[in-house]
Amino acid sequence: EVKSFIGNGIRDLMTRSCPEKIENFEEVLAFFKEHYSIHSQDNTRPYDDIMELLQTLNEKGITCAIVSNKFDGAVQELKEKYFKGLITVAVGESPLVKKKPAPDSVLKVMELLNVQKDEVIFVGDADTDIETSKNASIKCVSVLWGFRNEDILRAENPDFIAKTAKEVENIILQK
Repeated sequence: EVKSFIGNGIRDLMTRSCPEKIENFEEVLAFFKEHYSIHSQDNTRPYDDIMELLQTLNEKGITCAIVSNKFDGAVQELKEKYFKGLITVAVGESPLVKKKPAPDSVLKVMELLNVQKDEVIFVGDADTDIETSKNASIKCVSVLWGFRNEDILRAENPDFIAKTAKEVENIILQK
């Protein structure tokens, strides 16, 4: 059940997970943020074959970026630890950019990379990502190795569905 709450940021995850209102919610959220800043990389690693996918895309001259509803500080740390040299720009949740499914983070990445909508393909593992791509008016590849099952993703009508990183590569290279 909790997995179904993931994807819209920690505030939404926490409010959906608690059956009744928490009176000191902001204090609990602040505690979590502090804890997460220390432990964000515990049990974290790239999905299988993602490093090879990013390497191939970079070799083909395709710029890669991260858009996440994780706290921006954590996103920047993960980018540096796992994707240094492979990911050009990363944008996480911050007061300056509305989180997904708002298109703001995608539009920020596009602005930073100076690219147009027809040059972008959004790759994501959740229905939130499909909604984000639609809100940004860009194509979306939904992958089946994340937090949502295939039925949930198909119900949102993504442009493409990929079961493997190689399928993502083929979709991107054919665009």
